[in-house]
Amino acid sequence: MPAHQPLPQSLRRLIGATLPDGRVVDVEMEDDVVTAVVPATPGAVAADGELDLTGYLLLTAPAEPHAHLDKALSWDEISPPMGDLGLAIDSWRAHSRGMTTEGIAARATAALRMMLQAGTTAVRTHVDLLSGPQPLRGVQALTGLREEVRHLIDLQIVALAAPDTPDATVHAALDLGVDLIGGAPHLAPDPVRDLDRLLTIAQERGVGADIHTDESLHGEPTLTHYAQTVRDWPADRVRSAGHCVRQGTQSAADLVPVIEAVLAAGIGVISLPITNLYLQGWEHPASTPRGLTALRAFLDAGVPVAGGADNLRDPFNPVGRGDALETASLLVTAGHLTLDEAYQAVCSSARSVLGLPPAGAEPGHIADFLAVQGASLGEVIAAAPAQRRVIHRGALVARSSVVHDSAF
Repeated sequence: MPAHQPLPQSLRRLIGATLPDGRVVDVEMEDDVVTAVVPATPGAVAADGELDLTGYLLLTAPAEPHAHLDKALSWDEISPPMGDLGLAIDSWRAHSRGMTTEGIAARATAALRMMLQAGTTAVRTHVDLLSGPQPLRGVQALTGLREEVRHLIDLQIVALAAPDTPDATVHAALDLGVDLIGGAPHLAPDPVRDLDRLLTIAQERGVGADIHTDESLHGEPTLTHYAQTVRDWPADRVRSAGHCVRQGTQSAADLVPVIEAVLAAGIGVISLPITNLYLQGWEHPASTPRGLTALRAFLDAGVPVAGGADNLRDPFNPVGRGDALETASLLVTAGHLTLDEAYQAVCSSARSVLGLPPAGAEPGHIADFLAVQGASLGEVIAAAPAQRRVIHRGALVARSSVVHDSAF
C-alpha cells in the first residue's frame, strides 16, 4: 500500500500476517468486523483495500484502561519535584489552577496521538474536576476531543472527584457527557464515606464507576466494601478498581475474602505498573516494595485483570512512551506475569474491563489490530519495534516506518 495514501483508509483484507501462535494468515473484514481468518496465500500481492503484513506479528490492538489525558505531557511545563503521591498531588493542584481548556486539550491530543500511533485503539481517561471557579475545564477539553477522534479511537471519560469536590460539580460533569464516576477515596479523611458518596451518585445517575482504589502500601483497604456495595448493580454496568496497591501487601489468607467479594461483584482490577512503581515506596530506601497489586492471586482466581500506564510524563510519572508494549514488559519484569498473560492484560482483558466487545483475529470480533514488525510475542514485547500498522474497526488509522543506518 503506497505510503502517501491518506488515513484513515478502509480495508477488506490483511494478507500474510503472522499470529502469535505462528500461523501465517489472511484476515478478511467487512465494515468493522472480522469475517474470516484463513491460511495465507503464498506470494499474494496486495490489491486495493488490502494491506500486506508480511514480516509483521498481528496482535489484537491494545486498550488503555486507565489514563489521565488532562495531566499528560505536563512534566516539563510544571517542573515538579520527584517524589511520592502526596508531592505529585500538591504539584498538580498548584499548577492546575492556571490551566486553560485549550492548553489541556492540546496536551491531551498529543498524548492520544502517541497512544494511537503505538497501537492503542481504545482509551479510558480520568479527568480531574479542578479546584477554583472553573472546575470543568478538563471535562470540556476531553469531551471535545472525544468528538474529534470518534472515528479513530474509542474514548471513555471518567469524572475524577476529589474528596472536597462538591456533589453538584460531579453532576455537572455527568451533564456534560462524562461516562463514568471516579474518585480517590483513599485520600479522604473517611475513605468509606467518600466511596459511598461517589457510588450513590453513580446509582442516582445510572452510570458505572471506575474508582482509584487502595493506592497505598498501608492503610485500611476499601476494595471489599466497594465490591459489596456494587454487587447488585445491573450486570452491564461498569465497575472497576484501579491501582489496588494495598492488596499487593496483603497475605494470601487476607486476600481470600477480598477476591471472593471482587468475583461476586464482577469488578475488573486495573494494574498500573509504570506509575505505581514510580510513586510507591519512597519511604522504603531498602527492600523497596514493588507497589503493584496482587496480580497472580487475582489472575489465578479468575478476576479480570487489565494493565495500563496511568500517567504519562506528568508529576505522577515523569517517563513513559504511551505504548502498551511498555506496560506489558513491566508486567513481566515487575509483576512476574508470562508474556501471554502480560499482553492479554493490555488487550483483551483491558477491552473487557472497558466493557468493549472482543477484538482480534477471530470471526465475529471487532477488527482492531496492532501489526508490529517481528516474529514472536516475546520479540515485540522485548524490543517494542517502532515499525507498526494500526487498524481500528477495519480501517488503517496509523502507520510508522523506520530507517536504520549504522556503520556496524
